[in-house]
Amino acid sequence: MMPPSELLNYLRAAPFRPFQIRMAGERTYDIRHPEMIRVGKNSLIVFTFVTDEPDVYDRWETVSLMLIESVTQQESLSA
Repeated sequence: MMPPSELLNYLRAAPFRPFQIRMAGERTYDIRHPEMIRVGKNSLIVFTFVTDEPDVYDRWETVSLMLIESVTQQESLSA
């Protein structure tokens, strides 16, 4: 299980750097803005935005922390 504190470290980095979450089953989430996820005790919510601006979200998914295989810091993620 990915500890919530580890994800929070990525979110609170100053300056923020995009990262990718890789799930069991090869699903990935590209986190371009800290507003794209909310971390809970056992899960996180991943928001998908209408545009690259994190003001209006289009949909969200609840993801189990137990299914996270890795988190990789990214220098740049394509839009």
